[in-house]
Amino acid sequence: MTEKSTNLSSLNKVVFKVAPFATKANIKKSIEKLFKVNVTKVNTINLHPRFKMVRGRVAKSSGYKKAIVTLKKGQSIDITTGI
Repeated sequence: MTEKSTNLSSLNKVVFKVAPFATKANIKKSIEKLFKVNVTKVNTINLHPRFKMVRGRVAKSSGYKKAIVTLKKGQSIDITTGI
């Protein structure tokens, strides 16, 4: 939960970290099934790994894929309660 993802919640958008091989159709289907909401749009972003110096050595942070899911107007997902 970042400040940017919290601000998106006012626009009926929720941010999830997803598997790197997940497609937009798979993400939409699983979100609708898990949370029982209607998804109108799914945007995905691939964040590549980054390299930086840690104690004089090169360290690599893992890359991941995140999905920004837009919900139907009037619906919401409460992330804090869990599944």
